Amino acid sequence: MPKPVVLIAEVLSPATIEALGPDFDVRDVDGTDREALFAALADADAVLVRSATKIDAEALSHAPKLKVVARAGVGLDNVDIKAATAAGVMVVNAPTSNIVSAAELTVGHILSLARHIPAAHASLAAGAWKRSSFTGTELLEKTVGIVGLGRIGALIAARLSGFDVRLIAYDPYVTSARAQQLGVQLVSLDELLAEADFLTIHMPKTPETTGMIGAEQLKAMKPSAYVVNVARGGLIDEDALLEALQTGEIAGAGLDVFTSEPPAEGSTARALTELPNVVATPHLGASTEEAQEKAGVSVARSVRLALGGDLVPDAVNVAGGVIDPYVRPGIALVEKLGQVFSGLAQSPLTSLDVEVHGELNDYDVSVLKLAALKGVFANIVSETVSYVNAPLLAEQRGVAVRLLKDDVSEEYRNVITLRGALSDGSQLSVSGTLTGPKQIEKLVGINDHALELPLGQHHVVMLYTDRPGIVAVYGQKFGEAGVNIAGMQIARRAAGDQALSVLTLDSPVGDELIDEIREAIDADLFRQIEVTTL
Repeated sequence: MPKPVVLIAEVLSPATIEALGPDFDVRDVDGTDREALFAALADADAVLVRSATKIDAEALSHAPKLKVVARAGVGLDNVDIKAATAAGVMVVNAPTSNIVSAAELTVGHILSLARHIPAAHASLAAGAWKRSSFTGTELLEKTVGIVGLGRIGALIAARLSGFDVRLIAYDPYVTSARAQQLGVQLVSLDELLAEADFLTIHMPKTPETTGMIGAEQLKAMKPSAYVVNVARGGLIDEDALLEALQTGEIAGAGLDVFTSEPPAEGSTARALTELPNVVATPHLGASTEEAQEKAGVSVARSVRLALGGDLVPDAVNVAGGVIDPYVRPGIALVEKLGQVFSGLAQSPLTSLDVEVHGELNDYDVSVLKLAALKGVFANIVSETVSYVNAPLLAEQRGVAVRLLKDDVSEEYRNVITLRGALSDGSQLSVSGTLTGPKQIEKLVGINDHALELPLGQHHVVMLYTDRPGIVAVYGQKFGEAGVNIAGMQIARRAAGDQALSVLTLDSPVGDELIDEIREAIDADLFRQIEVTTL
């Protein structure tokens, strides 16, 4: 039997080739030469890339045998995930390869800002000796505010603790017990903004977090404060940041990422890099020899697993491995249920049961526990969540996780329930199933309210006292705002009791409209939930 062909499209570390081992026919090609790439892909079972090689629908059309695309790094901007999924090609990356490098670069930015190191170097290199112009500040007893206390945030906290700083953090999904373990005090975002001498942000980039540090937040900070963004471009509003730096609302900024890279001439990002109180680097978060080697070795191992038919922990579009066809459709459903669960949770999760009821009891459904954790953490941590790091994220947050199975399902062939305990003492459960020949994903329960609503992308969940006219109130307000209700289900235990209303919308709604409707119907719970799939 011929060996599977593994195509190396960019220069990778020798350790990457070594990690692949002798079981493959390893070939090299210049991935930036499209014609050469297309020709080489004709025989390839796997292709390893970094950032220069573009694997899009056109490239995939030349790869009839391709089973896996491996990106030796974190970002996947150069890989068309939807096209790969449609072609049945697994996409893997190395989500944890750069976390140490990113944390260390963040600390480097903080020190550079505190002591004006880049500006002092530039001045000295130009022949000047201006010691008094670069008087800095010590980190000792300063307050560092970390927005997002995930894996990178935790590494930053550990490294900065040696400077005897006060560490505070804002992360609505981290328990106070976990923060205490890290030596960090959890505070509200408003408190963090008011108290931080240095603010560093480590959140995922979502519609909710884009621009979360804007004009209002920057005005709330000390004029002596600094902000650092080594996470994602756009988390800090660049226009607002430029004005804050120019007017002296804050003292300076350290930036490694921008909304558009490289910053274009005449853009706000370019203007930021030219300010004297900005330390800017060209997206160097993963640019260390160690991170590159870790990334290469990680994806090489994933390629071995994928081509060997095993579960691939870092697959971002499909769950690899030996999974029964009867179980496989439930993976996407459970990930979506996890997103609904985290969207409804009003305090940090402390324990989670993944309950599988019905015919699935006869199968190995361990992958569904991983899918649940992946969905729960997908929109609440800064790093990419995969099947391998989702359990680690739960462990780091002190979340106990169990997989429970039985063959009892009274209304459906199978029902999967995510049932969790939250840190405020409350319980939350979300249930779903697959129905019909097309295996339609449906939400069938929230807490003790029975539903049957197809899962969409944009949902609103409302809990209010049942009384006449409520549906007309929110229906009219959505209509006046031009938001179409594509589906709706209302559940209640008895007349006049609390009613749970779940809407499927054609588009997301703004915070002002949410607040207006919540007040109009006197809702006890009103949450907008975005459900995404790769």
